[in-house]
Amino acid sequence: MQELLPAIGSSVFFDLLKSLLLLFLLLIVRTVLVRSITRNQTLTIEAKRRWIVTIRNSMVLGLFMGLVVIWAHELEAFAVSLVALAAALVLATKELILCWSGAALRVGGSVYAVGDRIQLGAYRGVVLDHDVFATKLLEIGPGQTSHLYTGRIVVFPNSLLFTNPLIKESPSQEYGLYVLSVPLQSSENWQVAEQALLDAAKAECAPFMDQMGRQMKLLEQRNLLEAPSPDPRITIQFPEADRIHLVLRFPAPDRGRSRVEQAILRRYLTAVRN
Repeated sequence: MQELLPAIGSSVFFDLLKSLLLLFLLLIVRTVLVRSITRNQTLTIEAKRRWIVTIRNSMVLGLFMGLVVIWAHELEAFAVSLVALAAALVLATKELILCWSGAALRVGGSVYAVGDRIQLGAYRGVVLDHDVFATKLLEIGPGQTSHLYTGRIVVFPNSLLFTNPLIKESPSQEYGLYVLSVPLQSSENWQVAEQALLDAAKAECAPFMDQMGRQMKLLEQRNLLEAPSPDPRITIQFPEADRIHLVLRFPAPDRGRSRVEQAILRRYLTAVRN
């Protein structure tokens, strides 16, 4: 027994030494990679940020797997006890496990990445960062119809991916179709307002209609589906008995739809007020 204790102590010491060496090597690799990416002039700022986040998460995963391999023989001695301990930990760390599972869902399903504009429940914004626990957003608002940055940072746990539907507002395409609703009183001349809104949309969307049409054709060929027409269209809704909503669907650049939307509204208001 006395001979066994020094052997166990020596084994633990070498495992600890190997763990520290692994951590040191991973830190060196991460530092070299981050510096090379930062100095790469061919990459955009968004691409650099995406690569840095990927490298950091990969290093954390590599450290975890390396520690499991290094300490595996030590863990074997406690296998039976770990079963009972694991059951207790599952109950005590349910939310953490859901966060890790949400991160696995995000990675496995390529749900979203840094730079994507998403909406999850009440949270809406541009993805700034994500890890195994949470996702950080630059908030867009106020409300669900505005496209302005509020300047606030929103952090939500990855577990919300299992309880809320995710809306990806920037589907990795340069142009998209968006919706704008204009309310009217039922006593107003809705035909004049409809024509003014449609004319305003056609005038503001004309510069990029050709590019939008080519993108829709590529989308149709790639996904084997009938892509919608990119031309601006208006549908009429009755949310209340004495109100009319003119719902405009219009194309716009993914990074400039707020500008296009505001230009359409200003041109429309100028037309109906004159």
